[in-house]
Amino acid sequence: MSNTLSANALLAVPLAPLVGAMLAGIFGTKLGGNLLGRKASHTVTILGVFIAFILSAMTLSEVMDGAGFNATIYEWMVVGGLRMEIGFMIDGLTAMMMVVVTFVSLMVHIYTIGYMAEDEGYNRFFSYISLFTFSMLMLVMSNNLLQLFFGWEAVGLVSYLLIGFWFKRSTAVFANMKAFLVNRVGDFGFILGIGLIASYTGTLNYTEIFGQAGGLVGKTLPGTEWLLLSVIGICLFVGAMGKSAQFPLHVWLPDSMEGPTPISALIHAATMVTAGIFMVARMSPLYELSDTALNFILVIGAITALFMGFLGIIQNDIKRVVAYSTLSQLGYMTVALGASAYSVAVFHLMTHAFFKALLFLAAGSVIIGMHHNQDIRWMGGVRKYMPITWITFLLGSLALIGTPLFSGFYSKDSIIEAVTASALPAAGFASFAVLAGVFVTAFYSFRVYFLVFHGKERYDQNPDAHGHDDHHHDDHGHAGTPHESPAVVTLPLVLLAIPSVVIGFFSIDTMLFGDFFGSAIVVDESKHGAMAALRELFESPIGMAIHGLQTAPFWLALSGVLAAYYMYMVNPAVPAAFARTLKPIMTLLENKYYLDWFNENVLARGARAIGIGLWKGGDQGVIEGGVVNASWKLVGLISGVVRKLQSGYIYHYALVMILGIFVLVTMFVWLAK
Repeated sequence: MSNTLSANALLAVPLAPLVGAMLAGIFGTKLGGNLLGRKASHTVTILGVFIAFILSAMTLSEVMDGAGFNATIYEWMVVGGLRMEIGFMIDGLTAMMMVVVTFVSLMVHIYTIGYMAEDEGYNRFFSYISLFTFSMLMLVMSNNLLQLFFGWEAVGLVSYLLIGFWFKRSTAVFANMKAFLVNRVGDFGFILGIGLIASYTGTLNYTEIFGQAGGLVGKTLPGTEWLLLSVIGICLFVGAMGKSAQFPLHVWLPDSMEGPTPISALIHAATMVTAGIFMVARMSPLYELSDTALNFILVIGAITALFMGFLGIIQNDIKRVVAYSTLSQLGYMTVALGASAYSVAVFHLMTHAFFKALLFLAAGSVIIGMHHNQDIRWMGGVRKYMPITWITFLLGSLALIGTPLFSGFYSKDSIIEAVTASALPAAGFASFAVLAGVFVTAFYSFRVYFLVFHGKERYDQNPDAHGHDDHHHDDHGHAGTPHESPAVVTLPLVLLAIPSVVIGFFSIDTMLFGDFFGSAIVVDESKHGAMAALRELFESPIGMAIHGLQTAPFWLALSGVLAAYYMYMVNPAVPAAFARTLKPIMTLLENKYYLDWFNENVLARGARAIGIGLWKGGDQGVIEGGVVNASWKLVGLISGVVRKLQSGYIYHYALVMILGIFVLVTMFVWLAK
């Protein structure tokens, strides 16, 4: 078997979804005359993603057999000595990401047939999600920072279109603009990091950058005492803070729930929010040379993991609870990156992609079954009406809280162990945050589970039956009783539930302790010993699960489940009592730590004040008043004086000539003396 993958097969992976997106986006809409109907539009896009998934699975198989690829596909331009090109780097890291992205996207595409069945933008939505898949594939397959940045910005652009898909709703327009602007803040730091790399290495190619990384050690940013590699690492991570929604650039992600549920699953599970995690893992050869950057990552991840989880406790919108869960789990991944356990972070990225996509799609199924009510306070007893949705949601929740033998257990416990073994200064705080986060995650996850699927039926008591309408349609002709979703919706739930349960068990040995990632991830174990410590503790997946029953994370998770059961099933008066007793804390959480208030009233108003000042003082005052208006007034003044000298009378001109001669003669006589 050849050790080099086929360039044509690799090209087909991102191009297949792109072709589907173009066909549905052009010929399935008014732009191309609506030549493609609904069935044809979803067929071409699903076919494109299916082809990409099959080719990605084949690529992963070949990579595991030792194949690889790292070459330029197309050279766009050369500026000086800087080459700008399109190319692919296919190794274990990329191949795994390709399979995860295409599989989750395929499930979302199939699910969308049922979920968006009555939406007038059906074809447009399929075009967008297929284009989203193309963008993410270009990002993860890149072998250079230019292509990475192209994919990075493309997923941001398409997410803007998808979050604001229902553009006639003001809340959706506000949410997509918020996501776009917050991500631009992060991207400013990201492009600064790329610029510094290009400036000091003269290349954008990963392999060439990593080859020169050692030469950057000890260098400082000109005019400062800041180490260059630390500045580069932090700038790149600021980009990841935006894309992967890390504190304080996380504020866009909960509001992205304004988009349809399928895109919530795609953005939050396998694509946009994981881009930052992937990027830091890919840049591990640089991050290993800067403990400052790693500490910064560790602190930000720990804050996100714990404090975003707290916000999930008080949410009543089923999608927003899952959204804050995503924020918290991204914090866990980031903590693993900071502890130099890059493979553990990527492992959790993979397991999280499956069970989080499952939870979002199951939440969407509940929304359909509840006739588009999203408020968990007006649900209850749904289990008997929606058995498939119930069991898949339960399996996803068990994976999320880290139940032994479930996929989330293997990745989440590995993160906790890695942070505990880290010697970085911030590891103590991070270790506390991820441990406390276990209880918080279990509590809010099973709060939702119990309120939705168990207890008294409250769906007929909802005072605002369509106040939380996700789909902006009525009840599809069904009666008021909850109902199971159609097979096209439940099939993806079942297919996602399978890896949510078993993928961690079957892949932990290979991904964390084998040579799966090879040279794709670099760790200096002499300085950062987290992975070495994990290797010593691990015996087998079964042994890890048995040992997990005796550890603090298991008992914390169990405590969270039992607390949720008692407070919402046995004694519902307890949450209200807590709310009254802890009113200041509840107010803080309800206002989301006042970050939105700060952004809107300080940053946004400050920016508007500066803009108005520049407009009135700079544009109107200096430019228009001082330059433009002053110049024409001066010209008018001079011309007014000169005009009086140009009378047209000959005797005036003769007088001026005589006076001129007199002045000249006088001057010559004076000079002669």
